[in-house]
Amino acid sequence: MTENYPHPADGNDLPTRRGLRARTVTDSSAEWWNQPPQGGDGEAFEGRDAAAGDGVDDFEGGNLAGVGAYGVGGGKDAGGFAGAGVSPVESVPVLPPLPAGMPEPARLPEAGRSPDPLRDAYPAGEAEPPASGDWTDETAETTHQPVSRAEARTERSHREGRRASFLDLQPAAIPATKGFRGLLAGLGMRVAPSADELAERRDMRAVSQHWPGPRTVSVVNGKGGANKTPSTVMLAAVFARNGGGPVLAWDNNETRGTLGWRTEQGPHEATVMDLLPQTADLLSPSAQSALLARFVHHQVEDKFDVLRSKPDVLASEQKITAEDFDALHEVASKYFRLNIVDSGNDESAERWLRMIDHTHQLVIATTTVEEHAEAGALLLEALAARGGRYAELARNAVVIVSQSDRNGTDSQARRVADGFGELARAAVTIPYDPALRKGQIRYDSLKPAAQRAWLAAAAAVAEGL
Repeated sequence: MTENYPHPADGNDLPTRRGLRARTVTDSSAEWWNQPPQGGDGEAFEGRDAAAGDGVDDFEGGNLAGVGAYGVGGGKDAGGFAGAGVSPVESVPVLPPLPAGMPEPARLPEAGRSPDPLRDAYPAGEAEPPASGDWTDETAETTHQPVSRAEARTERSHREGRRASFLDLQPAAIPATKGFRGLLAGLGMRVAPSADELAERRDMRAVSQHWPGPRTVSVVNGKGGANKTPSTVMLAAVFARNGGGPVLAWDNNETRGTLGWRTEQGPHEATVMDLLPQTADLLSPSAQSALLARFVHHQVEDKFDVLRSKPDVLASEQKITAEDFDALHEVASKYFRLNIVDSGNDESAERWLRMIDHTHQLVIATTTVEEHAEAGALLLEALAARGGRYAELARNAVVIVSQSDRNGTDSQARRVADGFGELARAAVTIPYDPALRKGQIRYDSLKPAAQRAWLAAAAAVAEGL
């Protein structure tokens, strides 16, 4: 009796173990498929694997009893063909490649090893099924699924050998508060903030941070009238109003410093010259911060304090040495988290040079006037030429370009700022605002555009602290 077995080219499904992955076997011999079985009529091959005794499906009505998975299997006696006394086959042809889309046959277990249906279905290097438990469709679909932050936090805690927290520490989303989006949010709608509002929040967060130790910011330019004093006042106001804590604006100018004139005066007329003799007492362990109220002038609205110079006397009468500056700076660093120092125009003065030695962040104040910008650039180049820490201060400097002309344009300020691109870390432009021209300076007296610009400038400064 001769029967034709299905050939792959006929498009018929080949027998394979359902649910398992099979290995492809190839050969150029296709005629073997249509050869009559050797050994007469044997058992029908229904779901029996030649080696393992199970697993090959749908071989019905055939005469083959000892060949499983298209190789030499050995029937129930694991030795060859079961049938009418036929000896084992010495060589078995290998099948040609299967057409695309056709399932692949299962492979036989290796010689000398007990068969394992699941293990044999996975070639070396491929993922193996679970070591225990039933193999189900759910098990087969264990792909990477998105996990929540809480699940990820729990998994990370398990890996690190600690208990996962029940607390959700993610900050709550804050809806829009400005513009039309803020209006909608005020009506009860959950509206996300705009990109501009998000940028403003980032700047506010930057200027609100506290650092592990006091910081000193020095505002410099060797040219008078370059907007050093207004820059000092505005930076102090932004940091104090947002970050809280004690912030000091210090007038380190021995030639008619005007910081005291541009800020609010306290209930006294004390200056830096009155504080200098008291530095030893203020540095003693028993000294209290409230004692400083005798020497500094608190700004009620803008929340910072001012240490004034004495502009009504000659420079020779308020000369401060490097040692004096060290003592004053030690007091300021003990009682204030942030010191913003307004400097004079004499870059050779002891107090000016010592100020640079204590500086953490350098700020070049300038206007759109060419002479002011050139003086600031020359100062940065001189510091860079000295090398070491001076060069580092210059590279990390922030340049604040204030529009000096009521009729000036943004492009003028931007051109000056761009000119500092290779000299400093950042350059920020400030629009013209009449509130900065004369008189006492209050943050709330500025227009919103100027307030936003000063917030951005302070955020750039905070990045270097």
